[in-house]
Amino acid sequence: MAMAKRVMVLMGGWSAEREVSLVSGRDCMAALRDAGYEVSTVDVQREDINGLLKKLEQRPDVVFNALHGRCGEDGCIQGILNILGIPYTHSGLLASALAMDKAMAKDLYVAAGIPVAEHKVVSLQDFEAGDVMERPYVAKPVNEGSSVGIHIVREGDNRRPTIDEPRLFGNRVMVEKYIPGRELTVAVMGDRPLAVTEIVTERRFYDYDAKYADGGSKHVLPAQIDSETYDRAMEIAVRAHHCVGCRGVSRADFRCDGKDLYLLEVNTQPGMTPTSLVPEQAAYLGISFTELCRWIVEQAECDP
Repeated sequence: MAMAKRVMVLMGGWSAEREVSLVSGRDCMAALRDAGYEVSTVDVQREDINGLLKKLEQRPDVVFNALHGRCGEDGCIQGILNILGIPYTHSGLLASALAMDKAMAKDLYVAAGIPVAEHKVVSLQDFEAGDVMERPYVAKPVNEGSSVGIHIVREGDNRRPTIDEPRLFGNRVMVEKYIPGRELTVAVMGDRPLAVTEIVTERRFYDYDAKYADGGSKHVLPAQIDSETYDRAMEIAVRAHHCVGCRGVSRADFRCDGKDLYLLEVNTQPGMTPTSLVPEQAAYLGISFTELCRWIVEQAECDP
């Protein structure tokens, strides 16, 4: 009898998305065990990278990367795994780094003819000195995910724009024209777009708490939009996936103003709990969470 493939799930990390990653990792571990893999987990700690390297000396057949945010999603872990020659899930080093850097990624999308909101990157000092764009606009860190640190500067606000958590920004602030309308997202599985979900929230916008707090948002699947816009969102999501060189699973987030679509970002390490957006779209198409996790593992590879 052939031995079960050994899968090591990396989870936790030290980014602002640590708690989300721990939940993703635990749920993926359970699904992979159900799928018949021999599964171990590692809570990745910044203070114990040597401990991670020692565990990787066990030479798992595949690393399932359930890390979110900095370190796990920006090419750092991918680089280590490339050096060690251990296949891993989701995108490789370059695609991970490009997608995580919102400024660089937007340059690529513009060059590929993918619609994005008007935007600029400015220093923290210039941002706090006064409006660098006509209001309303969105300020966000260049290298964070899950809407961490994002806030909207609106018309009629009586205070100068400020950053509440400068450590998340370094000295670069992405300033983006605020697009009113609907929040849409599309999962891509290899070359296949899965579906379009509309995210509805009672909050002022789809921030971190709206994403993860109980009752913070509602998912409408399939999104109740016209078929032309629906199909275009699916097509743009696949183009964006390939534009930055993603592999495995990704998720493209959009704002929709009427029939105009604007790509916000591509997530190379989307949330992976059974109720997260990507597994939810997979289930809508009849793909169970266990089957999705198995597919992701079987697509694992190293950068050449």
